[in-house]
Amino acid sequence: MTTSNPSRLGPLSYLIFSSRWLQLPLYLGLIVAQGIYVVQFLRELWHLVSTTLFHNGVDVGGVESAEATIMLTVLGLIDVVMISNLLVMVIVGGYETFVSRLRLEGHPDQPEWLSHVNATVLKVKLAMAIIGISSIHLLATFIKARNMDGETIMWQILLHLTFVVSAVALAYIDKLTQPVGKHAEAH
Repeated sequence: MTTSNPSRLGPLSYLIFSSRWLQLPLYLGLIVAQGIYVVQFLRELWHLVSTTLFHNGVDVGGVESAEATIMLTVLGLIDVVMISNLLVMVIVGGYETFVSRLRLEGHPDQPEWLSHVNATVLKVKLAMAIIGISSIHLLATFIKARNMDGETIMWQILLHLTFVVSAVALAYIDKLTQPVGKHAEAH
């Protein structure tokens, strides 16, 4: 009697399946990028503190009031945090989905969303994060609108709306591709 071992792969299947590990340097590179964003955040935070405490506000992009300067700097900090959150989603969710399990079940710091992540859910979450980042940029644009040309503002609005429509389309496609009754469990 011959028993087959389903975990045993032929050489070609093993090579193809193992190729997923080629993504590891990409995720490690994103971790380095996240470290760079931490440095950027600290630089912008120091700029906010030093500007507020020692200079009573400075001109940022043609906006002269101290309040606008502080608001723009805080929006920059929020932008860095949101991009960092996006990086975490891509690093953790992408690695878990495409490379190997992280085996975080039961860990007190396991992100809630990771328990039901798949490629489609990851795409929708990324699209929502991109909309959030775009919203921050658009808000900064409106604060500086007096010093910007109308065409630039129009293109930023159109780009933002494109992100929104794309995210809605991804969410709708996700809903359509889920078996009836499974959509609520997956999210």
